Amino acid sequence: MSHILQRLPVIGESRDRKLLEDASCYIYRQTPQGDLFVHVFQPKTPANSRRPAVVFFQGGLWDNPMAAQFAPQCLHLVDHGAVAVAVETRISSKHGTGPVEAIEDARELIRWLRQYAGALQIDPARITACGAAGGAFLALLTAMPKDKHLPPVNEVSCRPQALVLYSAIVNTKPGTQFAGRFPDFKSAKSLSPATLVRSKLPPMLFFHGTADRITPFAEVRKFRRRLRWHRNICELVQFERADHSFFNFNVNQDHFELSTTALCQFLTILGLLDPKSSSSDAIFTED
Repeated sequence: MSHILQRLPVIGESRDRKLLEDASCYIYRQTPQGDLFVHVFQPKTPANSRRPAVVFFQGGLWDNPMAAQFAPQCLHLVDHGAVAVAVETRISSKHGTGPVEAIEDARELIRWLRQYAGALQIDPARITACGAAGGAFLALLTAMPKDKHLPPVNEVSCRPQALVLYSAIVNTKPGTQFAGRFPDFKSAKSLSPATLVRSKLPPMLFFHGTADRITPFAEVRKFRRRLRWHRNICELVQFERADHSFFNFNVNQDHFELSTTALCQFLTILGLLDPKSSSSDAIFTED
């Protein structure tokens, strides 16, 4: 995946700081490898009640830092009254870690938001987890395991109310290109979203390019069909001839605008975003 992402214009540290300058930065977790930061974008207008929160986990293969990747989406959601959150998790290039540690961080971030929901003016019952590629995998792993494998910690749950997934990694079983990132094949299989499909999962929305060579479209379409067979709400918006990074603002502005508008429409239908954002012309595919 890294060689694909490197085709994008490099987002240097100074640009990251610029994109994130409207956010408040907090330490949400202290790990043996160092502190982890979260960037919280708040609407500028006063809140009469607690706001919905939309969390973004960066793309990649749990490897390189891209904290500002979803800053444009965060700024759009703030305009619609949501608290938008860009998350930093442990990554291999900085912390020498892999997906298992990143899963722990993602779950802890959702719990942290609920723990400090009052101070952040967040409605703990309206949290959406979003992510791209490896970040989509993290979002899925905050929600898909059964209760016995994902119990609350100090009575605080890490399960979001909905998931929005861009170019998602949905299969890490042995034999896939992602399995080698895990400590062993057993964990690669047991933590694979493809292994965890069941009923009563949060509503999901997938955005995927049909020309994606990193996370093939056919794999996600199959995954979506299995989710729907188990009577889950699961929508797929496909982008014809689009590749892995199609949704990024600095790659294709039309695709960025369409996917962001569809995101708002989906969350509004679910009651997870203010009705102000419901004016989307996006059409969810049925196949």
